[in-house]
This record gives sequence, structure tokens and C-alpha cells, in this order.
Amino acid sequence: MLVPSIRNLFLTFSLAFAASCASALAPSVNTDPTALKPGNYELDRDHAALIFKVGHLGFSKYVGRFERFDVSLDFDEDNPESAKIEAVVDMTSLDVANDPFANVLMGPNWFDANQFPETIFRSTGIEITGDNTGVMTGNLTMHGLTQPVSMVVTFNGGGFDRLRGAYIIGMSAQTGVSRRSFGVSRFGILVSDKVELEIEAEFRKR
Repeated sequence: MLVPSIRNLFLTFSLAFAASCASALAPSVNTDPTALKPGNYELDRDHAALIFKVGHLGFSKYVGRFERFDVSLDFDEDNPESAKIEAVVDMTSLDVANDPFANVLMGPNWFDANQFPETIFRSTGIEITGDNTGVMTGNLTMHGLTQPVSMVVTFNGGGFDRLRGAYIIGMSAQTGVSRRSFGVSRFGILVSDKVELEIEAEFRKR
């Protein structure tokens, strides 16, 4: 009876110790945008996702993502509306969980990634719409064409992350674009024109 008791005591101590360590490492995330540290930020690529969804035959939304992209962020705490974002997406990094079909989508009838290997977004302004939300406008260049777009941005919080040894801020963004406006019109009846884009990103202060 003594051995199981010692084992249970050790297990209880180990769990309590692990919980205390996790609590000590958990960052104190401030969701107040006015508390953000101004300056220049770089994307933490290990904690970022760029997902697209497009209607397929009216049955569902086809989902894919791009594995390689980079984003820079620069803002002034006294003038958050002047925040600047530039994003560059590697179109050859398309992932739809089907390599042969990904190659088709990157081919000349769709994204034509060989001729247009990058998609670029450059912000032109942001309008604050709520305590932690805003609408960012900018120019999106894809498939050799540039069109204005607007995206809804949600600030998720900022704080010092002991695991990364840096001040981190997190954001989510959503927008919708017309693929035909960028010259990607194949199967216009079968595949919806509107493409939904979702971005989840964490930024590290330089």
C-alpha cells in the first residue's frame, strides 16, 4: 500500500509543478490597442496562417492555404490610423492537400504561379471601428493585376512572450475578393467568383 501512495503523491506533485511552470510562462496579454508598443514588427511565420475558401458547385466551400508568406507591420501609438502593412505571398506554396491538383491550380489556367510567383498587399489606410477592430484598405496585386481591397482586422492582444523572448501582438483579418477582377475566371459557373481570405498572424517586435 505504501508504494502506490508514494506514486500518487509524486504524480500529484509533478502535475502541480507542471501547472505552475505553465502559469509562469503564460504571457499577460493586453487586449487594449492603446497599450500596444509602437514600432516595427516582423511576422512569426511559425504562428501564422493564410487560408482561402471558394464556393464549389454550390455544395461546399473549397479550402486551401499558402504555406509561405511574409508580413511587415509598422505603427505609431499616437496615430494608429497610420499603421502600415505589407504582405508578400509565395504563390508556389499553395497547399490544397492534393499535390497534383495544387499543380493544376498553380498552372497557366488559374494562378499562373510561374509567371506571377508573388501576390502583394500594401495597405493605404485603416479606419478604427471598435475597441479592438478596424477596416484596413490597401492595394492587392495578383496575377499581374492590382485592385483595391478592404479587410476587417481584429486585434487579439499584445504582451511579452517568455518562450520567444520578445514582445508579441496577434491579429486576425478577413476579406473577400473577386477572382474575375484578377483575371482568374475559369469555370465561372461552377466555382464562385467570391474568394474568402482569412489571416491569423502573430508579430514579433524587432
